[in-house]
Amino acid sequence: MALPVTHHTEHAITVAAAARRVFGLIVDVGRWPETFPPTVHVEHVERGETQERDGAGRSRGGRRDGPVSADTVVTGLGVVAPTGLGHEEHWANTLRGTSAIGPVTRFDAARYPSGLAGELPGFVPEEHLPSRLLPQTDHMTRMALVASDWALADAEVDPAALPEYGMGVVTAASAGGFEFGHRELQNLWGRGPSHVSAYQSFAWFYAVNTGQVSIRHGLRGPAGALVTEQAGGLDALGQARRQLRRGRPMVLAGAVDGSPCPWGWVAQLSTGRMSEETDPTAAYRPFGAGADGYVPGEGGALLVLEDEESARARGATRCYGRIAGYAAAFDPPPGSGRPPNLLRAARAALDDAGLDPEDIDVVFADAAGTREEDTAEADALRALFGPHGVPVTAPKTMTGRLSAGGSALDVATALLALGEGVIPPTVNVGRPRPEHTLDLVTTPRRAPLAAALVLARGRGGFNSAVVLTNPH
Repeated sequence: MALPVTHHTEHAITVAAAARRVFGLIVDVGRWPETFPPTVHVEHVERGETQERDGAGRSRGGRRDGPVSADTVVTGLGVVAPTGLGHEEHWANTLRGTSAIGPVTRFDAARYPSGLAGELPGFVPEEHLPSRLLPQTDHMTRMALVASDWALADAEVDPAALPEYGMGVVTAASAGGFEFGHRELQNLWGRGPSHVSAYQSFAWFYAVNTGQVSIRHGLRGPAGALVTEQAGGLDALGQARRQLRRGRPMVLAGAVDGSPCPWGWVAQLSTGRMSEETDPTAAYRPFGAGADGYVPGEGGALLVLEDEESARARGATRCYGRIAGYAAAFDPPPGSGRPPNLLRAARAALDDAGLDPEDIDVVFADAAGTREEDTAEADALRALFGPHGVPVTAPKTMTGRLSAGGSALDVATALLALGEGVIPPTVNVGRPRPEHTLDLVTTPRRAPLAAALVLARGRGGFNSAVVLTNPH
């Protein structure tokens, strides 16, 4: 049965058409070997392509002539997290060790074995977004749009003043707009096809954040979307870095994720890894003796990434740090008897950054929260740094695991830590299991911080690592 054509339908078709232009540039998951070879991928520096230049000295396509620098800098942060709206509030609560994990409020979770989550405090989309966007967007996309606004404002970037193709967008998501899709499926089953929103055609899509952010800000440069679950936030930054090294001056990248609805909840429950603990202080304790699962959450971070020379040329006033290294690795097939490849990804990221393990001052761990996965990560860290060889922290114990948004938020938090010279704590764990031999940071720790390693793993065998360095 065809939906009646209304002004809402026509608008949805217009948005979908614009989104298809963006999505047509998305990394095709069916052809990932071009971007992520089967084992390890490490970036390589390329030279910018010469094209017709505009009055600002850049090509109409936004690429700069001649060689590009090897340095990718972060000049803007947009954070939406259970620990705070905006990076300043998030950082203050993180340093205080304020956990945002509590009972689910976005739906009735009483019938489910797990009922805790990290939810955004006081997020009212109507206070941040025009009313026309609300009917066409999922909760996840609304968070991403606000994060994009804040990141661009923080970087003091006016997209309208850029060359037409001068800025791209790369995001990651674990699934897409689950809450929107759940509601429209209920309408389909309970009220009939004529009650299904025309916006369902794209609001559910895992790439919708890239499309909507691009449309909102007029960002017509290279676009991409990645689906590597928890590792997605790092992979989005790696993909953005690749675009910068091809001569693009600026990319907005990262991940904002979350599916706080029954459909999304059941999908996570199916993994068998969610904690069923009812005490928020005991539910998510990675590396601890009581570790028995994770708590999900919502949110993440979008970052403005620039080529350092480009940032300097435009007079950027802020640099949070450099993305000095990135690598991704796939685990071998289950049952192969071969070890997982988190260690391989970490080593490759260090090689890409030109650093040795002793140059790393802190590790932001993936911190899966299950005994098996925690042991595998601890083994990788011990092999790389030695027993108790480097401070390790997991601030996500305050937010829960935010799917693709979690690793992007870890990068934002790590950059703030580098700038402040403070390692944020891992909460609710106490002492880690002694066999892990980790120097787990459980209270804020002041230290000279020049470089940080951020790790992430996604279901299906994804492993990613990013090396960040202090710009000063």
